[in-house]
Amino acid sequence: MPPLVRRRRPLLSALVLAATLAGCAAGPGNSGKEELQTASDETSAQRRASIRMQLAVGYYEQGQYPVALDQVKLALAADPQYVDAFGMRALIYMAMGETALAEDNFVHALKLAPRNPELANNYGSFLCEHGRVPEALKHFEQALANPAYPSPDKALNNAGSCALKIKDYAVAEKYLLRALQLTPDLAATNANLAQVYYARGDYPRAGFFITRLGKLAKMESMTADVLWLAIKVQHKLGDKDAEAGWATQLRRHHAGSVEYAAYQRGAFDE
Repeated sequence: MPPLVRRRRPLLSALVLAATLAGCAAGPGNSGKEELQTASDETSAQRRASIRMQLAVGYYEQGQYPVALDQVKLALAADPQYVDAFGMRALIYMAMGETALAEDNFVHALKLAPRNPELANNYGSFLCEHGRVPEALKHFEQALANPAYPSPDKALNNAGSCALKIKDYAVAEKYLLRALQLTPDLAATNANLAQVYYARGDYPRAGFFITRLGKLAKMESMTADVLWLAIKVQHKLGDKDAEAGWATQLRRHHAGSVEYAAYQRGAFDE
């Protein structure tokens, strides 16, 4: 099932501004433990790699994948063990449809940093996209097991969305309600919960989340799937005005979609 709300390309959070340095050793302190490395401890090679990675992220976000790939290669030339560079290269290959190369880089990155939650979450998304749901859920759980993970709501929503692909509504609901507790205003979570309850025939609850979604997300950001879902929910609830309103948005933003064609022929139960 395609995403119900358009989302940005996945990014390793550590890539956005600079290299991940916390947790790297810089020499023992009085306690005998290794000091945490900070930006001032970077070698010149690491600084060069960090600059290349910032450029790679920018090009990736702009959809300029070959240029982003070149910057990653230059980062790895400066620092061959740069974990985030392998994670970034995996995302680039994923966006380019180079499935085998993407997986090779995810696996290599996780060998270098097996407890990195962002890597685990992104690899889980990759696996789910390719129908490997049980493997994907294991990696989402791996991300969630790290108490230092700054965005568990994303992994929870990803896990719930992934469970929806195999129609495991109980597992999907479990993950999505946990995500909702952490971030009630995450549009994708509300859309996915509406899908869960619609599939179960709990139309009032599905309607509750569709109404919330309408307040949280811009109509132009919604896929044809979510707009069609909203129409079907309101149709089941018998709210003709709300149904017509969602149908107008579907026509306005996705007039050539299969969902709009289904609406036109009244195929509410297909």
